[in-house]
Amino acid sequence: MILAAHIQPADVQDRDGALPVLKEVRRLFPFIERVFADGGYQGAATAAAVRELGAWHLEIVKRSDTAKGFEVLPKRWIVERTFGWLGRCRRLAKDFENLSRMALAFLRLALIRVMLRRIARHRKS
Repeated sequence: MILAAHIQPADVQDRDGALPVLKEVRRLFPFIERVFADGGYQGAATAAAVRELGAWHLEIVKRSDTAKGFEVLPKRWIVERTFGWLGRCRRLAKDFENLSRMALAFLRLALIRVMLRRIARHRKS
C-alpha cells in the first residue's frame, strides 16, 4: 500500500525529493517506525530528512556488490508488484496531464482501484 505520493520534476534526484514525501507520511501516519528505501535514497540528504522528522529507522535495500546477474532483493519485490498493478491503468502509461496535481490525482485513483480490488478479494474468502 502506498502511503504517500509526490510528483516532482524528472531532474530531481530521489534522495533530494524524499523530504516532502517523508513529511507527508509523518503527518498522516505518526506511528510508523520503519521506512524502507532503495539505493537511490542513500545519502546525507535522506539521512538528514529522516533525522529531522523523528525517530525512524531507515533501511536501505540495495543490491549486493558481489551479485552477478539477477538477484531478488528483500522488500523490492513489493515495489515492483505495485508498479505492475499501476501499469494496468492506461491513464498512467504516459504523461497525459499538463499539471502535476492532475497526475497525482490519477495516481491516487489508480491506487484506490488497487485497494478496492484487494479488499473485495479478501472479503470473498
